[in-house]
Amino acid sequence: MNLPLWVWAVTIIGFTVMIAFDFYLVARNPHEPSFRECVGWVSFYVLAAVAFGFLLMATAGASYSGQFFAGWLTEYSLSVDNLFVFIIIMGRFAVPVKYRQKVLLIGIVLALLMRGVFIAAGASAVARFDWLFYLFGAFLIYTAVKLVGPQLQDEFSENFALRTAKRILPTTETYQGSSVLVRVNGRRMVTPMLIVMVAIGTTDLLFALDSIPAIFGLTQEPYLVFTANTFALMGLRQLYFLLGGLLDRLVYLSKGLAFILAFIGVKLVMEALHHDGVSWAPAVPITVSLGVIVGTLVITTVASLMKSRRDERERQPAVTGVHETVTADRDAG
Repeated sequence: MNLPLWVWAVTIIGFTVMIAFDFYLVARNPHEPSFRECVGWVSFYVLAAVAFGFLLMATAGASYSGQFFAGWLTEYSLSVDNLFVFIIIMGRFAVPVKYRQKVLLIGIVLALLMRGVFIAAGASAVARFDWLFYLFGAFLIYTAVKLVGPQLQDEFSENFALRTAKRILPTTETYQGSSVLVRVNGRRMVTPMLIVMVAIGTTDLLFALDSIPAIFGLTQEPYLVFTANTFALMGLRQLYFLLGGLLDRLVYLSKGLAFILAFIGVKLVMEALHHDGVSWAPAVPITVSLGVIVGTLVITTVASLMKSRRDERERQPAVTGVHETVTADRDAG
């Protein structure tokens, strides 16, 4: 895609306006969003991404549109999985519920800025060094194997950036509303609000270590990588509140993501071999990739919800039995 500079400018300005409007809403009325509000905003961002994909189809062709959709769905799915850790971070730092929107929004902006650096570096490296596809493929397969194993979702380890921030920044012991900077006895200090924002932003950067290679396995177009990542992160704030009580029911999400990452890893290796002239290694069409990703997500979601319902039905008789026993004992007494 040989895009003129104005296309990049318009795209970045459009995303900036959307984020600025989000900031305005959060700053004007900090609160815990209702279910209806979350559904409305998540639907808006999803429809915006779909509309962008169809715009690509009309202007650049079905191939680029398919690459965008495949990348967006993969990044969006990985972002949903990352919400598990965001919930743990919020609980660990005891963030007041009405200020969690601000924390998530600023953390997402930090993640977008850092991912932009990753994408620029990755695009430049991929263009110069073909052997990186082998490295990316092997890394994604390794990550998939780790996801299949036991997941310690109740644990959160502080990364280097977070430990450094906590060590060098004078921090108040309590939150001061939604402020990140306050003056105490003439001394300027940061509040735990800033620390948790650093935790969210830098933790997402660690997640980018597998999500960025994954999307480069679906498209090598920097514009598509950037827009797919941005659309995946937009609306993550509302998705946090919408799925907060449902994430525990997506029991097979990690397994589905592991399969997707393994598929993309194998695809990368196959296409690298194909590029190097190995006749038996086929190039995987983007339509096949998109079908595998969508199919895996649908099967994973349906299977997760079915298992959750089955587990609830199995627990119901036990709870009913305990209730009846307590009632009988009370009547006998």
